[in-house]
Amino acid sequence: MKDIDEIRRVNLRRLEEESGSPSAAARLLGMSPAQFMNLRDGAKDSRTGKRRGMRKETARRIEENSGKPFGWLDIDHEADGDAMGVSSLTESTSGSVTISQYQTGGRMGAAGIELRDQPGVIESWRVSREWLEKNVKGYSRVDSLCIVTGFGDSMRPMFNSGDPLILDSSIKTVEFDAVYFFRVGTEGFIKRLQRVPGKGLLAISENPAYRDWVIDQSMDFEVFGRVLKVWRSEDF
Repeated sequence: MKDIDEIRRVNLRRLEEESGSPSAAARLLGMSPAQFMNLRDGAKDSRTGKRRGMRKETARRIEENSGKPFGWLDIDHEADGDAMGVSSLTESTSGSVTISQYQTGGRMGAAGIELRDQPGVIESWRVSREWLEKNVKGYSRVDSLCIVTGFGDSMRPMFNSGDPLILDSSIKTVEFDAVYFFRVGTEGFIKRLQRVPGKGLLAISENPAYRDWVIDQSMDFEVFGRVLKVWRSEDF
């Protein structure tokens, strides 16, 4: 049975494969290639000769920087069924996939990011690979897909509070105008972001009752991902 440090090292190799190289994985995680490879290989302590373990805080930071759900690095994804419902997306032997709720590295909730008027959450969807390919377009990686439950009424009529949204969590910058899930300070938002030369980003609501506002460089701003698909509910 693998211990926690061995599991984390295996999962770092998964991140390396997804990124394409050790240097690309290091850039994604905000560390030097040497730091990444020491963690990946479990560099030995010069005094004891034993492999160094990874601190819990380091594991959570790696998950946050790579867009993985909270606790992803601690899961043995090679064990049958252990990853179901924990990764942002997992695939069964039958070809179905589970898209799980997005986690912001432990910052979502009362002690972290505030989501005003949040009606609860959709924890996961299980869909076929065929459904995924037909209904969700333009994602960067399959395992970057996750669910965000829409909150508030600022984006009506695009979606209603409580509706499911599919997010690509690998997207961390605003490269072009689209709908993004992001935070400013401790408050979370889902808005259309438009780049305005010389000013910053314009946060636009679909509901005309809400005014547009500017996100400038002085603000504590972070992108969690880009919204790819929304479903709008109707009561009958």
